[in-house]
Amino acid sequence: MIDLMTDRTHDEAKQGEAYAPFNGDPNQYRKRFYIESYGCQMNFSDSEIVASILNKEGFGATRHAEEADLIFINTCSIREKAEQTVRKRLTEFRKLKEEKKGMLVGVLGCMAERLKSKFLEEEKLVDIVVGPDAYRSLPTLVDEAEGGQKAVNVLLSRDETYADISPVRLDSNGVSAFVSIMRGCNNMCSFCVVPFTRGRERSRDAESIINECKDLFERGYSEVTLLGQNVDSYSLPLPPSQGRGTEQFFTFAMLLEKIAQIAPELRVRFSTSHPKDITDDVLHTMAKYENICKYIHLPVQSGSTKILQLMNRTYTREWYMAKVDRIRKIMPDCGISSDIIAGFCTEDEQDHQDTLSIMEYSRYDMSYMFVYSERPGTLAERRFKDDVPEEVKKRRLVEIVELQNRLSLESNRKDIGKTFKILIEGDSKRSDKDWMGRNSQNKVVVFAKEDYQLKKGDYVNVKVEDCTQATLLGKIIN
Repeated sequence: MIDLMTDRTHDEAKQGEAYAPFNGDPNQYRKRFYIESYGCQMNFSDSEIVASILNKEGFGATRHAEEADLIFINTCSIREKAEQTVRKRLTEFRKLKEEKKGMLVGVLGCMAERLKSKFLEEEKLVDIVVGPDAYRSLPTLVDEAEGGQKAVNVLLSRDETYADISPVRLDSNGVSAFVSIMRGCNNMCSFCVVPFTRGRERSRDAESIINECKDLFERGYSEVTLLGQNVDSYSLPLPPSQGRGTEQFFTFAMLLEKIAQIAPELRVRFSTSHPKDITDDVLHTMAKYENICKYIHLPVQSGSTKILQLMNRTYTREWYMAKVDRIRKIMPDCGISSDIIAGFCTEDEQDHQDTLSIMEYSRYDMSYMFVYSERPGTLAERRFKDDVPEEVKKRRLVEIVELQNRLSLESNRKDIGKTFKILIEGDSKRSDKDWMGRNSQNKVVVFAKEDYQLKKGDYVNVKVEDCTQATLLGKIIN
């Protein structure tokens, strides 16, 4: 299997899969832990919850695995390649265990949930296996593992949101932070393992979310990204005294507005949206507030209605295109990105052409693009035959990537001559003489520092003078 991905991360915003925490004070904690995270932003956010739990148990963070008493990999099961990467890292960590007596290795997250005790019994690679809803049990599991037992807890929950745990911001740039607003997923897309590894959908208490965002702003953060498998379906029942007419639920649009009202200087982003759930209320709220970024990740997966039905995406090609039209009408300057799968079960050449044409229609600024990887336990595995030859999948993926490369470049070229308000996130990765930040549309912008007295977290107006496929290049204007 191959994974090809073209997006804004290829140039300035390139991020590795490994995620290592900051160095803690070596005298503050009795033991050290090390975490690597793979996959979606939710996993990175979960690692910050794990770090908070471990801190309270006397574990401090380290960037170096060989220094750790406790190593965790926070895993992803969405594609086969991600699981292969994790197995390779676990084999490497086993060698460290042989050199350091008492070191423990654990697996967290979706892969832990999917494979459960297989890690402990068959592969003997780890000491601890913990699913996404069981992180509160980590102290007990660590104690069990230190006593020589194999420790596992992969129970899924219908109400766990970790709302009362204040995350430790790992490797933070001090500017942007993730805030989890809900967990799980009810959509049951036939290709996806998430409902089986993260459980049913449940929304976090709104007050705890708003308070966390306020606290981040007061601590100097300039941007929050609200996270969920499907943020648009966020919903909590309103008390009878607060319900107004048909408004019996506190919705994502309401939450978005409350967070935008914390301060005009606090930028708000969110991910991910399911096309069926992003409402006009959300779109109008985004348009109303300048500090809500004009960017929506709107996964299409396929441009063929036939394939969308097999995927259980609950919309047609035409419905999705109408949703894109609606976004463009309410917010003409909104950036849109997507997820695209090449070679799903039964996909023929016309289905593939439908995908290419919907990409052309939607004019995505960037996309995450992959060949279909059958995941054990999914509805697709049980119902359909993975019948598209691997070489056909790869060829179609190459064509998708080539088209997205062109669309991304065309999108960036349209921005030449425009001026954007940029939030400075840090030095450019290629030169400490340049700043790197993003505009409201989530595009990476690089520009010379010159003699301006600026710092991370500042806003600055930048005029775009040139671009690459993935990056806008500009100059500060007064």
